Amino acid sequence: MIDSLIFDWNRIGAPQRPPVVILNDETLRDGLQSPSVRSPGIEQKIRILHLIDALGIGAADVGLPGAGPQVVADVERLVREIADARLAVKPNCAARTHVNDIRPIVEIAQRTGVPLECCAFIGSSPIRQFTEGWTLEWLLRSTEEAVTFAVKEGLEVMYVTEDTTRANPETLRAIYSCAIRAGAKRICVADTVGHATPVGASAVVRFVAQVIKDAGADVGIDWHGHRDRDLAVINSIAALEAGASRVHGAALGIGERVGNTPMDLLLVNLVLMGYIERDLHHLEEYCQAVSEACGVPIPDNYPVIGRDAFRTATGVHAAAVVKAWKKGDRELMDSVYSGIPASLVGREQEIEVGPMSGKSNVTYWLEKRGIPASEQVVDRVFQRAKSSPRVLTEAEILAEVYR
Repeated sequence: MIDSLIFDWNRIGAPQRPPVVILNDETLRDGLQSPSVRSPGIEQKIRILHLIDALGIGAADVGLPGAGPQVVADVERLVREIADARLAVKPNCAARTHVNDIRPIVEIAQRTGVPLECCAFIGSSPIRQFTEGWTLEWLLRSTEEAVTFAVKEGLEVMYVTEDTTRANPETLRAIYSCAIRAGAKRICVADTVGHATPVGASAVVRFVAQVIKDAGADVGIDWHGHRDRDLAVINSIAALEAGASRVHGAALGIGERVGNTPMDLLLVNLVLMGYIERDLHHLEEYCQAVSEACGVPIPDNYPVIGRDAFRTATGVHAAAVVKAWKKGDRELMDSVYSGIPASLVGREQEIEVGPMSGKSNVTYWLEKRGIPASEQVVDRVFQRAKSSPRVLTEAEILAEVYR
């Protein structure tokens, strides 16, 4: 019924659904690089890992073992948990394109018997090369040595070029071709500083797809985005539509500077667009777990998960929601003043009473709680709300009800 009541302009000229959409969760690695987050303990990491799996996220970066013994211990514990709990999520580990970073990943894979993907990264843009004093010859040599070593040791390799979205085509073609020849199975386009727009994301992914085609290789394309310009979600979608098959994100968008693509919002959008099918009832728990473990508060107005996402105190909005409620139609109630059904993520519409409210807000609030909404009670609560600078608390409303 709802489809007949909404004209969806999003479908006009919409691209075809991408044939393959895989998600890679960076919460437990890149997400923890934020200078403001608290690093979770191992039990908290395990809980987050289980929620990643419950959301049907296909892969997860569980750490950078080259960072030291504590990271090695945590990564190994997480990998063992995946095996012991029979989780479907596939683990991967980050590494610089250096044998010393890759060797600990090899050793963890050998000790646990769990296949690990090595995500070997290296800078690619001219500005990074100039700053670091790198030459193209050095990039090629480092790439070949690292990828060859990882493949020889039995690891699948995703070759990651940092700052891809500001790199020139000649350099990218040279180093990607080198990585492919050395045995890389995936190429990751990284928008490391959040520079890309959707047009740029599409352009660079199409270019990479052509490089792979020219090499005659069967290699997947990843997109790793950051949100400096707040375009991370739409860039990820643009990358998928241009030929990427796996996109990265982190819960609540945590990560370096202002963070990574928010995995939670990416999931919601991909489901609403029909690009994936997922049960998102664990989404709020996933975000809350990361918020608590990392000390990252969720803003009230954060989309989908924030306290105010499905909450209104405005008279006109609330009146429409109440009318839908009175029709006994949950789907109608979810859609009349919301672009995202609250039920999609296990939530419901909430109506509060405040200075911008009408009497319908009061009536609904009372009836929802089984309190008789007499004219006198409604008037008392309504007058209290009109004289308040904010939404009334439950205690304030009940004080008017029972006085």
